[in-house]
Amino acid sequence: MRIHPGFLRPPICFISAFLLAAPFWARPRVLAAEPPWVEVRSANFVVATDDGEKRGREVAMRFEQMRAVFGSLMDKAKVTLPVPLQIVAFRNTKEMRQVAPLWNGKPTQVAGLFQGGSDRSFIMLDMSQENPWTVVFHEYAHQLMNGNMQVQLDPWFEEGFAEYFSSIEVDGKEARVGKIPSYDYLVLQQVGTMRVADLMKVRQYSETYNESGSRRTTFYSESGMLMHYIYDNQLLPKVVVYFDLKENQHVAVEEALRRAFGMSAKQFDDALRDYIRVGHYKFYKIPTPPSIAAGNFTSRPLKAADSSAVLADIHLHSRDYQDKALFEFQDILKSDPDNAAACRGLGYAYLQRLDFSPAGEYFKRASQLDPKDPRVHYYNALLMARQGGFSSDSDLPGLTQELETSVRLDPSFADSYALLAFAQTTAGDSAKALVTMQNALAIDPRNENYRFNLANIYLANRQPDQATTVLQSLQNAASPEVASRAAGALMNMKRGQNEPPSDTPVFTLQHRGSDDRTPSSSDDAGSPSPTPATADVKWSAPTFLRGSLSSVDCSEEPSAVLTVLSGSKTLKLKIADKHHVIVIGADQLHCAWTMKKVAVNYRQGGTGQTDVISLEIQ
Repeated sequence: MRIHPGFLRPPICFISAFLLAAPFWARPRVLAAEPPWVEVRSANFVVATDDGEKRGREVAMRFEQMRAVFGSLMDKAKVTLPVPLQIVAFRNTKEMRQVAPLWNGKPTQVAGLFQGGSDRSFIMLDMSQENPWTVVFHEYAHQLMNGNMQVQLDPWFEEGFAEYFSSIEVDGKEARVGKIPSYDYLVLQQVGTMRVADLMKVRQYSETYNESGSRRTTFYSESGMLMHYIYDNQLLPKVVVYFDLKENQHVAVEEALRRAFGMSAKQFDDALRDYIRVGHYKFYKIPTPPSIAAGNFTSRPLKAADSSAVLADIHLHSRDYQDKALFEFQDILKSDPDNAAACRGLGYAYLQRLDFSPAGEYFKRASQLDPKDPRVHYYNALLMARQGGFSSDSDLPGLTQELETSVRLDPSFADSYALLAFAQTTAGDSAKALVTMQNALAIDPRNENYRFNLANIYLANRQPDQATTVLQSLQNAASPEVASRAAGALMNMKRGQNEPPSDTPVFTLQHRGSDDRTPSSSDDAGSPSPTPATADVKWSAPTFLRGSLSSVDCSEEPSAVLTVLSGSKTLKLKIADKHHVIVIGADQLHCAWTMKKVAVNYRQGGTGQTDVISLEIQ
């Protein structure tokens, strides 16, 4: 006898009665559904959030306001970012912990987080916190400076402006600019201030800037306070004069202060201390531009696979989660085989591991699923380049076409322009490469690797004067490695070598191996080539070391080996070319040096080599 399925289902009233009669522990558990994710797009930002559309629009609004405030402070009509930015707003701390940096294997407590990358940057926010904005606005300010200022300025100005920017308050109607956090007053009252001249002498490689402690804390708070003092007293034009005196005319800090601001260094110290002591600052309001309205933003729901792909992409760009990201992308594709973002991300994960075959397969799938994704076309070209595409006449046209497609789809993707300039130079079209490289620098004007490559393209175009101007500006580069290469290139030009070798490309990619894949590493595209002796070595990120120089071994020209005592350790650090290494605090490296206090920036190779980037005599 066939039983109708309806007979197997108890009446609804019976189920209701059972649930009402049964004790709570015997009742079936109904799990609450995860909040849906939504994507909000404004004119300049993309926000993904699981905290609702309204909150997503609020986040986009705040970043649009801060972008407008930056343009007002820097007197710029057009504001650009050097790297595409993805913003993710989590509804609570538990969700935020998915992407928080690890300490001793456990997620750290953060309200906001900025994560930089060469192809993409991320800002993550915990929307359950009262004020998640301060930290991310500080880092966002750095990104804005990178995209809108021509040169890297001294740390006091860079960090001071970022601190000033991070204290701005915004809501739906206006931005309130100029407030000094009470924390800064407290730090400077308890720890004391540095002399302004000493503050302005701090460099990226200085101990004060690199080592945690009260002096570093003072540096940040006082740099922010100095920037408030400058804005309150309308001294920004004098800051421009100061940097011209110091950087272009090589005037000492104290004299540049006197001539630019009309005060001696001591008078400047007294003026800043009085400003701090009085505790008054100028606080003004900037109305939100009429063009910025949350109602103009678009929104769409995100599928579970799409939101998971966003989180996996964050993990892929994080040192702590890269291995996890590969498995996350694989899991997404099990449930959604046609997810283009997951195919792209998995391909990039394999590319970072130099596993070219699966990388190519996933990039091919991603480009078929979403042919309008500029990142896929860029990654395809990068893969071809790493497989030797620049040395193959048959691969070069395809590589070039991928990059031309990428920049057509996203005209603000600087790395695509930089890599395209490489391809054009290799193909012998140096004139076109020059225009393309200038496009990359228009988006990312402070990228020192781009500028170094621009100098080489000038040489390929028989324009040594322009190349000399660029290389001279790079002798004071923030990167000691770039500064050293610029100095070497200028020396070669003085010897009559005014063009790159005809049998090699103008510049090569600096590949990142599996042991050097941090988001803050130098850019893949357009990085200067390694020195010939170390071209195949996979180098770590630079390490800062302070210690005592025991001896210098110069027995093998042109290299030198430093013996440095640091705590209980004795390190042997090699200098590839002692005639070109950056030496701070002395005219050159001396082989007779012994028992000197030093600060060293160096990097380590995968097989135990060391390479000294700079040496400071203290």
